[in-house]
Amino acid sequence: MFFTVVSLKVVPVIDILNGVVVHAVGGFRSQYQPIQSTITKSNAPIDVAQAFKTLGFSELYVADLDAIVECTSDFAPVKHIVDEASLSLMVDAGITNQSRATLLLKTGVSKIVIGTETLTSKTFISQALKQFGSDHIVVSLDLKGDKVLTKPQFGEYTNPICLLKEFKALGVKEIIVLDLTRVGSGEGVNIALLKEAIALGLEVYVGGGVRDIRDLIELRSSGVKGALVATALHNGKISIENLKREGFL
Repeated sequence: MFFTVVSLKVVPVIDILNGVVVHAVGGFRSQYQPIQSTITKSNAPIDVAQAFKTLGFSELYVADLDAIVECTSDFAPVKHIVDEASLSLMVDAGITNQSRATLLLKTGVSKIVIGTETLTSKTFISQALKQFGSDHIVVSLDLKGDKVLTKPQFGEYTNPICLLKEFKALGVKEIIVLDLTRVGSGEGVNIALLKEAIALGLEVYVGGGVRDIRDLIELRSSGVKGALVATALHNGKISIENLKREGFL
């Protein structure tokens, strides 16, 4: 199997909980603490977004954990970033229906993330693709290790690739492989699973486990479209100098 080398996007991640940017570790949201970062002294979402923009990034992944937990449709922090920072945003706000999807897109975000962790039916994916187009929809394969995270009414999947095949058949173009056990862990990524997803013809982002510039180089050579990174940027293990030297920024 051959994989086309693509230009890997490095996409900084902002996780918002209780109105501030937090350090996500292992998916244990009750234990998330406000970030301590080498790139900004603030944990306000707009300040963190502006810091990433100043460093040269043009796109962010935002997980609005407040919207996910409370199922709200305010999206105020997201709208603030769109209005003030003028960045392209890929946003997970626990969207499971068209009305909330419409409200989120009206804030000016570029892409809505539909995650398997909160999804109740594949029908919504089909509806969203039809209404908003595949360029505005990214499906997140949410994992904890080898286990696919789903709601009971969605069904249980023991094989992630089987579910990805179904997403591909629905017309999904872009996916995120997000292993929550690897988030903030520095454990590395599951290259084998990513390659299987790419072989299906999907454009693949990876979230969780990216440690350093070497991981990014390996992901690029494997054909991965983008890497969602937070911890390694905040703690300086991935430096802006290295990103520029390797052509990621």
